[in-house]
Formats: sequence, structure tokens, C-alpha cells
Amino acid sequence: MRQSTRHFLSLLDLTSQEFKTLINRAISLKSNRDPDYQPLKGKVLAMIFEKSSTRTRISFETGMIHFGGSALFLSPRDTQLGRGEPLEDSARVISSMVDCILLRTHQHKTVTTFANFSSVPVINGLTELLHPCQLLADMQTYLELRGNIENKIVTWIGDGNNMCHSYINAAKLLNYKLHICCPKQFQPNAEIVKSARHQITFFDTPTAAAKNSDLVVTDVWASMGQEEEQKQREIAFADFQVNTEVMKQAKPDALFMHCLPAHRGEEVSAEVIDGPQSVVFQEAENRLHAQKALLELLLK
Repeated sequence: MRQSTRHFLSLLDLTSQEFKTLINRAISLKSNRDPDYQPLKGKVLAMIFEKSSTRTRISFETGMIHFGGSALFLSPRDTQLGRGEPLEDSARVISSMVDCILLRTHQHKTVTTFANFSSVPVINGLTELLHPCQLLADMQTYLELRGNIENKIVTWIGDGNNMCHSYINAAKLLNYKLHICCPKQFQPNAEIVKSARHQITFFDTPTAAAKNSDLVVTDVWASMGQEEEQKQREIAFADFQVNTEVMKQAKPDALFMHCLPAHRGEEVSAEVIDGPQSVVFQEAENRLHAQKALLELLLK
């Protein structure tokens, strides 16, 4: 691996200033799209998806096209990755032919292994541990609508999953206060919590967690690969829905975010996600602009 190769496996691969610069760049790209600006002309992004995707695939593929490059969609079903070729070999071969690799995979170790043996930048498009690309869009959305998030209160309600972990990492970089409210058996990773412990407060109920919040966030109760746990999780999370009662505890101008897809009537009520405080569709669109800023940072 070339020493100059830079990867994006976690938000913590950015400095605080780089994170802020990146989301400001995303806002600039969103408001000033120049079809003649093609910094990645001739560049190729290989996109390896073990999990299905809407926003991640479309945002990266469209972003490469906007920038004059191209993207290859690779499924394990259609490549040797699905037939047992060692990750190390695949990383060496694929990186010798393309300029960047995006992985959306079940295990975080897959992404780190690829990065260790790739000669080009590797991007984490989602693992069971982290979803850093989504946080770029979320923080861009907050900045657009409410300004600097530093010292604000962000409340996470629901599963202590990859999104929760990425909100913890973002708190370290952007210096906001994070309230976390999860069922006891679904708490976030202890080591990730420990790394930002002074910025996190845990709560037992969503209403207590949401008090005076500037931003309230949730995610599905059962992520991809956890469908067999759906019934068990519905019981465990029954009291952890983001609804109008929860949002009433937050500040009057508080925003609601969800990375989508959402299950109305489960983790969030229809009144909230379809209500005036919800910015989920602006958040979703911003995946495109944030990903373009990321590609520019890694490849230009």
C-alpha cells in the first residue's frame, strides 16, 4: 500500500477542521453545480455491495458522473468475492484497476482488511459498526438549517447501532452534547462510548433524553441482517418511539432526522416523520452533495 493512500473508514479519519471544511464544501457544491467542473474525469470508483442500498449507491454513482468519472457496481454474486477469494487478493487486484473502492458490507473487518491491502482510497459505505457517510449528510443538513452544531444537544433514541456509533464519533469532532436513550440490552459499543464519554449522557426514557434538544435522531429497530430478531426487538423497543410527545420535550425549533428507510408506527410516528420538524428528505438528498465533497477530498 502506498503511504500516501488515504481511506475513509470512520469519521475519525478526519480532523475536526477537515470535517467542518468538508460539509461546508458539500453546501457549496449543492448550491453551485457547474457541469464543466469535472475534477474526476477518467477516474473509476468500484462499489462493492454485500447489502442492498438506495441512497449510498445513487449518491456515489451520481457524484462520480457529475464529476466526470464513472462507477462500477460489484455484487459478491457476480465476482470472485462471493466464491471465497481472499479479501487481501481482491483488494490488491481491484485497486490495481480503479481509483477508489467503496464497500457496503456486513463486517467492519472487511473494510479494514481491504484498506490494508488496497493501493487506492477505500470508503466505508456502511458496516455493522459504523456509517460515517451518513453523518456527513446529517451534519451538512444541520449546518444548512440551524448553523453551527457545537455545544448543541443531539438526542439519539433507539438502537445503539452503527448510526449511534457514528453520532458518538461526530460529537468528538464537532463538540456537541449527545443524549443517548437505548434499551439496556441494545446499548452502543462500550469502547466507542468510552472514547467520547465526557460528551455523552445516558437516559432511561425518550422524553427525558429529548428535553431541550436541538436535534432528535432515530433509526430502524432491526437493521439489515437482523430481520429474524424483529419480533423480539419490537417488544424491547416498544417504549422508544419518537412521537409528538417526545418532540414536545425538545426545543420548539428542534429538527428530526432519520437515515431512512423508516418504518412509520415503529421507531417514529407518522406525525413526526411527516411533520414540520422532519428534514429526512433534505438529509437524504444531501448524501449526494456530501459524497461529492468526500470524493473530491480523497481523489482530486
